[in-house]
Amino acid sequence: MPTLLVRYGELALKSPPVRREFERALQRNILGQFLAAKLTCRLRADHGHLYVESDNETEGIRLVRRVFGVTSVSPVEEIPTELEGIRSRIVSWADPLLGPRSSFAIRARRTGSHSFTSQELARDLGGRLLAQWPDRELSVDLETPAVELFVEVRAARTYLYSTRVRGPGGFPLGVAGRVVALVDGTRGAVGAYLMMKRGCRVAFVSAGEGDQLVGGTLSRFDPQARVLFSAGEEVTSAVRALAGETRAEGVVLPLHVEQFPAAREAWGETVLFAPTIGFTEEEVDSRWKEITELAG
Repeated sequence: MPTLLVRYGELALKSPPVRREFERALQRNILGQFLAAKLTCRLRADHGHLYVESDNETEGIRLVRRVFGVTSVSPVEEIPTELEGIRSRIVSWADPLLGPRSSFAIRARRTGSHSFTSQELARDLGGRLLAQWPDRELSVDLETPAVELFVEVRAARTYLYSTRVRGPGGFPLGVAGRVVALVDGTRGAVGAYLMMKRGCRVAFVSAGEGDQLVGGTLSRFDPQARVLFSAGEEVTSAVRALAGETRAEGVVLPLHVEQFPAAREAWGETVLFAPTIGFTEEEVDSRWKEITELAG
C-alpha cells in the first residue's frame, strides 16, 4: 500500500500537552478528508511526522494537502534501516529519476542511533550512484541539482522520496474556536481561509459570487463546514442568525480600512475579524490563486 510522509510545522513548537492536542486534531482532520471522499486510509505517527497509507496515492496527496497544519507531503518508499539494503535499493529506486548528464544531490537525515552519520550516508550513496552508471555522466551538485534524492532514516525504518507537495501550514481546524464568515466575493473568501489557517472552525454565509467560492473551493478544506446560502436575504441578519446558532465567538467580514468604523458601530459588542483589511485587490487575487491551487 502506498505510503505518504506528512510533515507539520508550527504545532511542533508547542508545549508537549498542547502539541499532543494539536496532533490529535490533525489526525482527525486527515481522517475526515478521507471519510468525506469515501476512501479508506491508515494513519500512524512518530515524533514529528505522520504516515498515511492509502490505496490511491494521487487522491491521497490531494486530500492531505488540504489539511491545515500540514506543511508538505511526500510519496515515499519505505524500507528497513539496514545499510546494505539502503545501498541496494537506492540504485533501483533512483534509476528512472537520473537521466544522462543529470546533476543530483543526496539529502540524508537521521533520527535515532546508527553506525553512520547523515553526511557519511549521503557520500556513500552518492558515490554508489556515480559508480553504477559511469556512461550517464552524472554529477553531484549540492547547490542547484536537477534532481534531489531524499533519504530519511528514522530509527528502524528508512524513507526514500524525491518530491515534496506543499500543504497550507498553519494550525489544525478546531483548535482555536468558532467564527462565522461572510463570503460575498474573493476578499471575504480569503479572509475566511486565513481564519481557518489559524485553527478556527468557520461557518460560511455565502452571497453573490460567494456561492461558487465557498462551494467550489473553501468547503474542500473542511467538508463538514456549515454553509448558509443567503439567497437574497439581508446578509447581516443571516450572519447574526448563524453566529447565534453555531455559538460563534466572532464574525469575519470582508472590510476595507475605511469601512471598519461603521462596521464596528453596527456590530456593537460582537467580536469582528477582518484579516484582509490591509490587502490591496492585487494581494487578494494573488492569495486566492494560491488557495485554489491548494484546494486542487
